[in-house]
Amino acid sequence: QVHLVESGGGLVLPGGSLRLNCAASGRTFSSYLMAWFRQAPGKEREFLAGITGNTNDTYYLESMKGRFTISRDNARNTVHLQMNNLKPEDTAVYYCAATTAVPARESNRFSYWGQGTQVTVSS
Repeated sequence: QVHLVESGGGLVLPGGSLRLNCAASGRTFSSYLMAWFRQAPGKEREFLAGITGNTNDTYYLESMKGRFTISRDNARNTVHLQMNNLKPEDTAVYYCAATTAVPARESNRFSYWGQGTQVTVSS
C-alpha cells in the first residue's frame, strides 16, 4: 500500500507557475506508476501526466505538453508537477495517484489517491 499527500497548491496570477508535490509512504514507491489528475467544479477528473517507476518514462495529456512537467525522486518518495504559464482554466483540485498498471490514464486504474490540493489561477 501507499499513502499519498499533496502540497504546493495555492492562488497564482495568470501566467504564473506552481510546483506541486506529492509525498508517498511505503518501501516500494519505485514500483508504482505515478500520475497527476485534476478536477474542476462540475467536471470529470482529468488525467494530466504520468511517470513510470524505475525508468522515469513520462507521458502527458497532449494539451499539457510544454506547460506541465512531471518528475519523481525515488530516493525521497516524491513526485512533482511543475506547471508554467498557468491559465484561469487550470483552476481545479489537483490529485496525485499511484498504480501498478502500466501505462494508465483512466482514473479507475489508479488504486491510491491523495486528498488533493487546490490550485486557483486568478487575477
